[in-house]
Amino acid sequence: MTRADARIALLLELMDQAFDAKGWHGTTLRGALRGLTPAQALWRPAPGRHRIWDYVLHCAYWKYAVRRRLEGDPAGSFPRAPSNWPAVPEEATASAWRADIRLLEAEHRALRELVEWIPPKLLDARSPKGRWRNIEQVHGVAAHDLYHTGQIQLIKRLMKRNG
Repeated sequence: MTRADARIALLLELMDQAFDAKGWHGTTLRGALRGLTPAQALWRPAPGRHRIWDYVLHCAYWKYAVRRRLEGDPAGSFPRAPSNWPAVPEEATASAWRADIRLLEAEHRALRELVEWIPPKLLDARSPKGRWRNIEQVHGVAAHDLYHTGQIQLIKRLMKRNG
């Protein structure tokens, strides 16, 4: 696909490299989750600190939130509550873990598809209550994935030390 605005192609590349494509920086968000068990995803590095499962839901939520902003849709409801840091399921089973990974993947695909087809003139627009331009929000999602990937990788190392 050839785009008139190369910024969209770059945004898609940034999103993909942060989420699941090969990137120079190392592990992607999806790669950091590969092979983890529900027990590992639930391991808490210290009281009051987030677990890997928390980060999965948090990243999924922000992909959803940015997509809604880009769509200009003030309504809507993320399938998990509360917003920003959705709760881990009470029954944290292997199927619940897989379902939340699928939720993260689905939100990534939905946002990516929207970015792929967004009119380039909307990249510099802001949502009605938005402080940030659309292009900054999409770039921010990629940075957000990388930031939390680093935290997940650190939790995995701490888990090995303490396990």
